[in-house]
Amino acid sequence: MDGLIGWHLRTFLHGQPSIAIVPANRATFASEENLSQFVSSCDVIVHLAGMNRGDEQEIARTNIALTETLVKALDRNDCHPNIVFSSSIQVFRDTFYGQSKRICAEKLAEWALKREAVFTNLILPHVFGEGGKPFYNSVVSTFCFQLANGQEPRVINDATLELIHAQEVAKKIYDIILEPQNHEITLTGTPFSVGDLLSKLTRYAQDYRDKELVPLLNDRLDLQLFNTFRSYLYPKHYPVSPVSHGDHRGTLFEATKSLNGGHSFVSTTKPGVTRGNHYHYSKFERFLVVSGQAVIRIRKLFSDEVIDFHVSGDNPQYVDISTLHAHSITNVGQSTLITLFWALGLFDPNNLDTVSEAV
Repeated sequence: MDGLIGWHLRTFLHGQPSIAIVPANRATFASEENLSQFVSSCDVIVHLAGMNRGDEQEIARTNIALTETLVKALDRNDCHPNIVFSSSIQVFRDTFYGQSKRICAEKLAEWALKREAVFTNLILPHVFGEGGKPFYNSVVSTFCFQLANGQEPRVINDATLELIHAQEVAKKIYDIILEPQNHEITLTGTPFSVGDLLSKLTRYAQDYRDKELVPLLNDRLDLQLFNTFRSYLYPKHYPVSPVSHGDHRGTLFEATKSLNGGHSFVSTTKPGVTRGNHYHYSKFERFLVVSGQAVIRIRKLFSDEVIDFHVSGDNPQYVDISTLHAHSITNVGQSTLITLFWALGLFDPNNLDTVSEAV
């Protein structure tokens, strides 16, 4: 579960207490023993393994071989779990990748019929999201990476894409796990030309990185694209020191500039006390220490690497928290810590988007 959809699926299922996750990766498929242990321990297998970039014939051979290896392991161990297979709208086009996905689905459907198992063929449009590999997973990842690193993206083919965020895919897979469906499902995305996509992401970069302005986000897809762009700025972009203006009266700085409104609140934290230890799926949150000494700790889900940001009210700095990253703030000073928090959108007790997770 190291790929884009696999990681997002794991983060989503991680917050569902009724689900026990058994991850699989390249090492699992490379070892007959490991693969046998994996298939024997699963009630449902979500088959995401595959290759989508490189020599076309090699892509086809690799994808078909992975599916054949999985089927052989299932038969060898007399296992018949429900199978969810991630296919692609490329199956409707005459490409080696699309052909390989069709063949894989046919092999899995044939196996499921023989074993009286449930098989769901999930056909996906253009999937993007935080953690995607630039120049591999999605043009969204490529553009975001380039803009975050001061490069100049180019539109080579101004085609129309159907965009869907990986968390939306994860939610659909979760629904299928709970209520198995023995048929083909095609998810639809939002049509976007590559040129329009680049224009939108470029505006995000200019507003957020260059002007310290949270851009206008009209809908959920805008937020998902913006959060994906932000993920490529982390951690090198933070902490950010707002421009401070001073005179004989004291100093003034802008904590947050947003075209969307939002929710601001201030907390006090006693010395040695930690707040947070949770993560968000889509919530955009800013931590700004205005008095005292603190360390903000952030860890990407399923990673052991923890990044510490030491911030002080003596030189106010903010850190914007990446989605799907556990985070906390600890008062490491001797006085009361005062923190200004800002979140995009108003507090909604019916949609908290907050999952407990120790950093």
